[in-house]
Amino acid sequence: MAVFKQIESFVSAAMRGSLSAAARLEGVTPAIIGRRLDALEERLGVRLLTRTTRQLSLTFEGQAFLEDCQRILNELANAEASVSLGGVKASGHLRLSAPAGFGRRHVAPLVSVFMAANREVSVDLDLSDRLVDLLNEGIDFAVRIGELSDSSLVSVRLGEMRRMVVAAPAYLVAHGAPRVPADLVQHNCLSLGQQRGWVFRDPQTDALETLKVSGDFSCNDGAVLHEWAIDGRGLAWRSLWEVGRDLQEGRLVSVLDAWQAPAMGIYAVFPQRRHLPLRVRLLIDLLKEEYSRPSYWEIK
Repeated sequence: MAVFKQIESFVSAAMRGSLSAAARLEGVTPAIIGRRLDALEERLGVRLLTRTTRQLSLTFEGQAFLEDCQRILNELANAEASVSLGGVKASGHLRLSAPAGFGRRHVAPLVSVFMAANREVSVDLDLSDRLVDLLNEGIDFAVRIGELSDSSLVSVRLGEMRRMVVAAPAYLVAHGAPRVPADLVQHNCLSLGQQRGWVFRDPQTDALETLKVSGDFSCNDGAVLHEWAIDGRGLAWRSLWEVGRDLQEGRLVSVLDAWQAPAMGIYAVFPQRRHLPLRVRLLIDLLKEEYSRPSYWEIK
């Protein structure tokens, strides 16, 4: 039991970056956490953590040991869950990453639903458009959209996302609507930073075409492009998850619908491992259930 508590305290302190934070979680004093870490390092004969009065940092040996300890604790939690009453009680800490804009609107609200149903789980949600390193940053899983390039990760398809060309009704009244993608050269197109181009599918041949567009407005923030489109500044190529409600309520109108490119997948990705913690499986199941409903995207 003493060895197990030492490992639990080590993982807790390493993930939270301080003895005080680990102590608060376990309901003990920082001195007790410190003694457990001392005993663990003495038994192993290596330094796992570099400790100062302000922070903790992992040594090389500590980082390797942390990954093994996390796996062991996760598998133990799975084993306990499988034999507990009902086998559905999740607990522990979960770290999740998602793209910023998508995460704000379509991950964070569902995380709130998940936590209400799993009150012994704590969640750290990282919203960022950068490609996070799941292993080195201690992320349990990430939500990603589109083509997956990292073959070392396991993926679960949660749903799909369609993109469409949209504009405000006032813009279309003033400038007309494009009938084919080639007509876009006559329109003011709102481009996303260094975006390679807008993708279309020929309805007769199914061939895909990437068309470079231009206009007076460009921004690297999709939310800004969204607002510019509503303000009638031009045409924008946006995701249904972002503009669904605007389409329903008439603030935006879609054009070139017959030329829409195939939908892109929405995935949960996680490192290779034999067993996912119950808390991770339950949250992935919730996201998949919600995203797989066609009506979900129409009302957000």
